[in-house]
Amino acid sequence: MKHPDEPALSLSEWLVLCVVCERPTHGQAMVTLLSPGGALGQIWRVHKAGVYRGIERLESLGLIQTMGPEPSRQGPIRFPLEATSTGRAAAKAWLSRPVEHVRDIRSELLVKLALLDRAGDDPGELLTAQHAQLVPVAAALDDHLRDATGFDRTLILWRYETISTAIRFLEALPDPALGALER
Repeated sequence: MKHPDEPALSLSEWLVLCVVCERPTHGQAMVTLLSPGGALGQIWRVHKAGVYRGIERLESLGLIQTMGPEPSRQGPIRFPLEATSTGRAAAKAWLSRPVEHVRDIRSELLVKLALLDRAGDDPGELLTAQHAQLVPVAAALDDHLRDATGFDRTLILWRYETISTAIRFLEALPDPALGALER
């Protein structure tokens, strides 16, 4: 669950923040990384304008800051960005929190897993928390499915199968903590 002090950021803004937390960088490097052919852009694409709007917003919130000028051989002088301690803490908390809705697994959870992988961090805590969040929802849907009729049954079946697939995905990932869970 989101902490009350945590900033309300879009997925694109979280991505920009987390990339800046990896190491000081500049806008164009993030544009490349978040483009359709970029390592993170293949999961969640952020247009150039979105990257720069995100930078402005994160700076205004005090989550990142501009460092001194850096000469460039490929264009104008660059101003690298670095995360503040508040930004690092917010990114760390966000990366460890499971997604709230199954529909966000394709986007937000995969982005989090990619960012954790880039940092060399263990995703075990996140995977375990995500699994624990989904299992009771699947059980409740299964209970409702028994009594449902008509289109309600179709809708509940869709939701149940979607969440069951997400659970199988989590259980298939190489995480020792999930391997011990009953399947």
